[in-house]
Amino acid sequence: MAAHQSTTPASAQEARDVAEDARESAWEHPSFVKELFLGRFRFDLVHPHPPEDPAAMQAAAPFLERLRGFLERYDADLVDRTGEIPEAYVQELREMGAFGIKVPAEYGGLGLSQMAYVKAMEMVTSKCGSLCALLSASQSIGVPQPLKLFGTEEQKREFFPRIAKGGITAFALTEVNAGSDPANMTTTAVPTEDGAHWVINGEKLWCTNGTRADLFVVMARTPDREVNGRLRKKQITAFIVDARTPGITVKHRCRFMGLKAIENGWLSFTDVKVPARNILWGEGKGLKLALVTLNTGRLTIPASVAGATKALLRGVRQWAGERVQWGQPIARHDAIAQKVARMAANTFAMESVALMSTALYERGGTDIRLEAAIAKMFNTELAWRSVDDALQIRGGRGYETADSLRARGETPLPIERAMRDSRINLIFEGSSEIMRLFIAREAVDAHFSIAFPIVDPKSSMATRVKHLMKAAPFYLTWYPGTWVSSMRSYAGFGRLERHLEWLDRTTRRLGRAIFHAMLRYGPGLEKRQMVLFRAVDIGAELYAMASTVARAKMLAEQGNAEAMELAELFCREARDRVEASFRALHGRHDGALYRVAQRVVAGQHAWLEEGIVGEAGAEAPAAPVESRAAVGV
Repeated sequence: MAAHQSTTPASAQEARDVAEDARESAWEHPSFVKELFLGRFRFDLVHPHPPEDPAAMQAAAPFLERLRGFLERYDADLVDRTGEIPEAYVQELREMGAFGIKVPAEYGGLGLSQMAYVKAMEMVTSKCGSLCALLSASQSIGVPQPLKLFGTEEQKREFFPRIAKGGITAFALTEVNAGSDPANMTTTAVPTEDGAHWVINGEKLWCTNGTRADLFVVMARTPDREVNGRLRKKQITAFIVDARTPGITVKHRCRFMGLKAIENGWLSFTDVKVPARNILWGEGKGLKLALVTLNTGRLTIPASVAGATKALLRGVRQWAGERVQWGQPIARHDAIAQKVARMAANTFAMESVALMSTALYERGGTDIRLEAAIAKMFNTELAWRSVDDALQIRGGRGYETADSLRARGETPLPIERAMRDSRINLIFEGSSEIMRLFIAREAVDAHFSIAFPIVDPKSSMATRVKHLMKAAPFYLTWYPGTWVSSMRSYAGFGRLERHLEWLDRTTRRLGRAIFHAMLRYGPGLEKRQMVLFRAVDIGAELYAMASTVARAKMLAEQGNAEAMELAELFCREARDRVEASFRALHGRHDGALYRVAQRVVAGQHAWLEEGIVGEAGAEAPAAPVESRAAVGV
């Protein structure tokens, strides 16, 4: 045990060090997106579109059919109205194996594929976001995924059968002052004198499924220690914790704008004694475990929001064809027609991005950390714009609750619920801003690792010369290559051929733009977040276009030629967005915006707030402390 453990707030450098220690720096397999940021359009990595495994999907068919039947009987409006998922529903899900979809069959689970799992979550979300939160938090970021990736055989034998029988799990990382920046984590775990157990103390906030969980993955600070002669501070370790262990208290069940029935809690751990054998992967590896787990876990949300948007599209297209105003269906009015068309094209693109990312994972041989991050960021933002358009098309009926519509005898299309449920997707499992930071870090990594010492003002002349000699062979071939046409032929793609040619050219342009930005800003580039974010947005659009084209081509070969039309429309609009991002890349107004923001926060524009009555600054009442029994878990 170490002599001390720092509890002071993390400095900027410490936060950076913790993040870098956890970061996956090695690339064992190629990545389509990583190549994009280097200016290389490796279409061969995504085309032909990786096919689904027929045997795997056939094995999943009985479960998916049973799940569909359950969802057709499931009352999502009741769940939203009461803020509770009835136990009878949860028990039925347990009996069909819905909490152990990916748990290997040898441990009692269904043993289905990742593709089958995301399709199940897509279907669930098309009916109820709260239900998807219960199922996906338990399996995407809860105990099963890290246990599958990093668990010992002993751990798998102990915990997988419980999960397969319907054990609900949760992931406990976030705290009041530690979210995206885990260096500020204060929950601690210290070993007992005999080393047989660890004792956890601290609190966790916004723990999804925490109020109903049977098992947790708990992230805790473990004592500082020396590794290879270097003192490793602020170590984070992952523990599997049984919810029945004494000392775990649900202090509060959190309630939100949407996902009204989400089982999300503020938890306290007081002298919680956990067997040492319950450490996952190893001491100090918790944050890296979380990041690796999320590479796969993030595949759920892109498919989920695609499913929710597909359900909205069905309701909207029916309404637009039936609702008559000024003598014709509203779909005949250009303003509405454009929203419907854009929604259809974007829905196809969202599902294409989700399925491509999952297919690349299942195929293997591809590093999907960037693909998964972009899929999460891109799809959630596009879904939010789509639900906004859906509500606008439905007008007052979009703003009215499904219960109220039903009471008036109208079709109870729950668009207002979809909007409330959709908004959180841009925040949890990595907010859009954190996703962009993560992607940007990898986008510039190749250049920073090669050329950073050359442009760093702190580098000595000798250091610069040394690294210039190392970098020269790479840049003498790479940089000219970004200006030269690849001469690839994309014949056979019909109306999509021109978009592929544009993708090829624009990818090289992106590679140059990132390199030029590094030369322009040097080490200061990491602080020019909006410059990096715009580059990330360009990369995301390019990945979405490539995924959409590859899937449309696959579907056309299977007899669905209509997919080409949707892909072509999406590509047209994506190209406009990319060009806008290039024009704005260096942000002429970024400096002014930043300066005004600092003045606003400092109170120098507080006069704007005169004449209002608000809640800001009001003291919140103390939250009641509830026992686990009080909340029915």
